[in-house]
Amino acid sequence: MEDFLSGLTQIFTFATLIYMLAGSVAGIIAAAIPGFTVTMAIVLTLPLTFTMEPLQGIAVMLSVYVGGYTGGLISAALLGIPGTPSSVATTFDAFPMARKGEPGRALSLGVWASFFGTVISTVVLIVAAPPLAIFAVKLGPWEYFSLIVFALTIVASLVGDSVIRGMLAGLIGLAISTVGPDPMMGRPRFDFSIEMLEAGLPFLVVLIGIFAISQLASEVEDKSEVRSGNALVTGAIDFQTWKVMKEVLMRPVNLIRSSIVGVLIGALPGAGGSIANLVAYDQAKRASKDPDSFGKGNPDGVVASEAGNSATAGGGLIPLIGLGIPGSAVDAILMASLMVHGISVGPRLIMDHGDLVYGMFIAMAVASLLMLIVSVLSMRLFLRVATVPKWLIVPVVMVCCAVGSFALNNRVTDLYLLGFIGVAGYVLRALGYSLAPLVLGVILGPIAETNLRRALMTDGDPTLFVTRPISLLFLIAAVLSIAWAIRGHLKQRNKAKRSSDAAAS
Repeated sequence: MEDFLSGLTQIFTFATLIYMLAGSVAGIIAAAIPGFTVTMAIVLTLPLTFTMEPLQGIAVMLSVYVGGYTGGLISAALLGIPGTPSSVATTFDAFPMARKGEPGRALSLGVWASFFGTVISTVVLIVAAPPLAIFAVKLGPWEYFSLIVFALTIVASLVGDSVIRGMLAGLIGLAISTVGPDPMMGRPRFDFSIEMLEAGLPFLVVLIGIFAISQLASEVEDKSEVRSGNALVTGAIDFQTWKVMKEVLMRPVNLIRSSIVGVLIGALPGAGGSIANLVAYDQAKRASKDPDSFGKGNPDGVVASEAGNSATAGGGLIPLIGLGIPGSAVDAILMASLMVHGISVGPRLIMDHGDLVYGMFIAMAVASLLMLIVSVLSMRLFLRVATVPKWLIVPVVMVCCAVGSFALNNRVTDLYLLGFIGVAGYVLRALGYSLAPLVLGVILGPIAETNLRRALMTDGDPTLFVTRPISLLFLIAAVLSIAWAIRGHLKQRNKAKRSSDAAAS
């Protein structure tokens, strides 16, 4: 109790709260810009915290962290472009909902789901940090590979109207992930002696090109519509905050399930929000009584994605606080900040610096509340994007995409890659291919390859993948996931066939 009160006292000072408020605003704005990730925002924040007290500096970075997971929602809902990798699944339903004339509802659903997801993950963090951290560290490369195999089965539920095209898109994504230096030895491969491909295809460049450039190009196909001054989305600016809050709370099973998925995946080092939002979305779709409505503006899809990715913020702190192992790049930066202040991060952290740890718990809750306040107060301003005509918004967003891609590695060649990938994404979109499986393949490919090779380098016996209980559990879940998806597609096909037969008769 003494440590808790000490942490509470340090957080609830005027200066700390003002700094945290500024951090929330910075995180939301940074994540809303395609290509400018949460990690980049945290890196830029780190030097500013060196002169602060340890807990104050960590609290500011946690505010940027929490705000960043929500900020990606803005461009995902209003532009159809995920601001961060953790907002990919948000575009599936938030953007269609906005296009139907409900941009305010789409944003509000995401904001409230993010808030509740962060709160739930903080509660789990406080209660279960030590045991969950020990469990996460016991997982070897066999379990991680099997987990990624299970995650890859999500492709089966994201294939769109054509299973074959969806699977081909997933395979294209896996192929893209193999270009450039291999993740273990750094040896070049599949670059075809093209200098531009020697460093590989950066994931963010692929994400921006596939989603942003192809989406923007498709928006300007109709010359007359562009000249007429129409906006990307239409609808009332009104967002009815409290009504939408009740709508989110009326989906308790989806909200809690998605948050738990985010916590568990966030606790696994190297996973993170980019996987959590897709897995949470997939589980919501499978559990839904109307899975066909997903991808067409279903509120459950928005809630699942945003609750899942925001909950990883708390989940990622579990191995950091429990064992001193960062769960993601952002957590590594948080650990570096503590080490700069002379604080040793490890299993004894909670015993030697209890006030700091409890202060971090309190900071997570306060950061989620500040994020909610900033988002609600600025939502009307963000929604003004929906009123900007296409002839203006398309080139502006295109420039932001180019700047974000260049800022990633400061390479001009990334701009060329962005253009080529954007054209390829536009062609695939025009041919009816679902782009979500492609992005999923690019995200999960390197993680799957790395853990497969680590497992075989540790022990060449391939039977360990099925003899280790947790690995076997993930593989069984993968098989059941594929079987469930096939059953759903067959059921959908039979339903369509009966409808056509009835119409013909």
